[in-house]
Amino acid sequence: MTEAILLVGGKGTRLRPLTVHTPKPMLPAAGVPFLTHQLARARAAGVEHIVLATSYLAEVFEPHFGDGSSLGLHLEYVTEDEPLGTGGAIRNVAARLHSAPDDPVLVFNGDILTGLDIRALVRTHKATSADVSLHLTRVTDPRAYGLVPTDETGRVTAFLEKPQTPEEIVTDQINAGAYVFRRSVIDTIPAGRPVSVERETFPELLSIGAHLQGLVDSTYWLDLGTPAAFVRGSADLVLGRAPSPAVPGRCGDRLILPSARVAADAKLTGGTVVGEGAFVAKGARVSGSTILAGAVVEPGAVITDSLIGTGARVGERSILTGTVIGDGAIVGADNELREGVRVWCDARIPPGALRFSPDQ
Repeated sequence: MTEAILLVGGKGTRLRPLTVHTPKPMLPAAGVPFLTHQLARARAAGVEHIVLATSYLAEVFEPHFGDGSSLGLHLEYVTEDEPLGTGGAIRNVAARLHSAPDDPVLVFNGDILTGLDIRALVRTHKATSADVSLHLTRVTDPRAYGLVPTDETGRVTAFLEKPQTPEEIVTDQINAGAYVFRRSVIDTIPAGRPVSVERETFPELLSIGAHLQGLVDSTYWLDLGTPAAFVRGSADLVLGRAPSPAVPGRCGDRLILPSARVAADAKLTGGTVVGEGAFVAKGARVSGSTILAGAVVEPGAVITDSLIGTGARVGERSILTGTVIGDGAIVGADNELREGVRVWCDARIPPGALRFSPDQ
């Protein structure tokens, strides 16, 4: 296998809920744009040619990644005029593929962080002569997902909607967002209209007797559809829990990029990243968080599981937990912001203006 399609997502997806200007695929995770990790893992698995399928922001991706040569790849970009869904996006880039009809083509979702053994998925695809092979993962609570049961050989038997009752939970296996297609199958997807592989392509293939093979791989898997998940994913990359050859440095408790400054007595833990030109002052404590370029964390601030946007400032003694601070925003001293708070770009919160602690 030498070719792949990367589905970057489009308008109406969950790619931009972060209250920062940078689109999520380009938002730094463990020091580099998140998409870099996806591309680097595909290259490490032997992929040489990747087509990025997107319905927006190609003008952001192409200037950064160019032709992909810096990553050892040949990259092409296809931008939809209108969002076509997962299946429609795959069909829309088919003309850019060079594979023969029976060759395998990797398709993966740009909003998923995973430790999937890509080569193992390809080996399974070839060994079973499948039309499509799917990465499946097991989840503790499958009620939020469509279910993908398989038989004793791993062959997919159905695609089930989100279960509504306990009786409908017939498996804990879900679609994990990475596939290997037989090249000729891609050409059977209808062209020029929105198509969902999950709700249309895969069920229809099953209905005509096509062979869909599941590979259950229970290594690291995280859907980055929420800000909290994105921050967690970045920390896990730094900690080494999520594998990536693109992390710029050794895995450990923290990652401090070259031009960042951190006071000697500041404490950084939990996979915290401090971006280029950022400053963490004395007495600050930062855990499991991402501090983007040029941001400032003032003395005594305590930040946990949060994202601090480019050029933002967190005031002295302020406490932030599970929050997103937009680019250029200022949180004054002695504030307390708790889970779910989003501070818009360039907003100003005066000193001592917000508190979430209960009065005891």
